Amino acid sequence: MYLCYRAAGPVVVDGKLSEPTWKRAPWTELFVDIEGEKRPPPRYATRAMMAWDEKYFYVAAELEEPDVWGFLTERDVMIYEDPDFEVFIWPCDGKKWPDEGTPYYYEFEINALNIVMDALLKRLGGKGSNKREFHKDWDFKGIKHAVQIFGTLNWPEDVDEGWTVEVAFPWDALREYAGGRRVPPGEGDVWRVNFSRVERERGSADIECENWVWSPQGAVEMHIPDRWGYVKFTHVVAGGR
Repeated sequence: MYLCYRAAGPVVVDGKLSEPTWKRAPWTELFVDIEGEKRPPPRYATRAMMAWDEKYFYVAAELEEPDVWGFLTERDVMIYEDPDFEVFIWPCDGKKWPDEGTPYYYEFEINALNIVMDALLKRLGGKGSNKREFHKDWDFKGIKHAVQIFGTLNWPEDVDEGWTVEVAFPWDALREYAGGRRVPPGEGDVWRVNFSRVERERGSADIECENWVWSPQGAVEMHIPDRWGYVKFTHVVAGGR
């Protein structure tokens, strides 16, 4: 569970995480392996935080990484073939699924070059199912995203600190498939969200990767929204009471 506060003023999406909102919002717990406790903990730290205002749902992330690299430069390719950070959003608390709630959810991927893939997906099947329709041609209209590199991109001869991600998801883009839920959410509304980090060694094959997440899935499979985390929205401003 994460309590998502209102932004404490304007958020400039530049990847720097320097606004008062990000100084006051809480971080998530450090990410764990996607399979949970059955696997060793991640080698590098990853954490995220969230905020919102009337126009956007904001996500920020910090990824420790001694060798920051990425080579994909075309939008909407499978960004996870590079090391990436991913966001999954389901406008549903999932408690009465499938009797209530929307079958639609969203996927967003970004690499260290600030290249993204975004898609709309439709759940097929009941609780615990990972079956889905993938609408890759759908885009978040009006989305803002940025990264900052702490080190030297694509230079393996030194040791980097890592990179940060900042994304503003427009509520206008989330509203159409929200299944009648309040958008922006009201006080106390709960949505399901998860974050994934795909970690790859430079030069590794596509299948050779590690998957680190906020809410463990119990399997190498992100597309089980019932196992995502709960994000509870509040009108309290970040840093307030």
